[in-house]
Amino acid sequence: QVQLVESGGGLVQAGGSLRLSCAASGRTFSNYAVGWFRQAPGKEREFVAVIAWNDRYYAEFVKGRFTISRDNAKNMVYVQMNSLGPEDTAVYYCAASTLWTRSDYYQDTQKYTYWGQGTQVTVSS
Repeated sequence: QVQLVESGGGLVQAGGSLRLSCAASGRTFSNYAVGWFRQAPGKEREFVAVIAWNDRYYAEFVKGRFTISRDNAKNMVYVQMNSLGPEDTAVYYCAASTLWTRSDYYQDTQKYTYWGQGTQVTVSS
């Protein structure tokens, strides 16, 4: 069992930055890939980024703006979000997954076993 808790969300103006944190407890954290997803009102949950060992994958719409990182010693995963726009407004979730050989698997919510409760990010124009 892995427990995940997100933090760092809030209200920011367009063009601003936020850093979200995902704190993990339970099983050996380093054995899991950890991804970030987001869900805006009325929309499906969508993949944002994932870190698996030292590999990082990003959704096209965040490339160059978001950076995912992890600190296994602290059981933490972060996503630094820069150049935020109103379209980034959503609840952001972190999730833990088995390590897959296919990187496209990480975009599928069904491939993740453990989820946090989410943190709200609101970007004002």
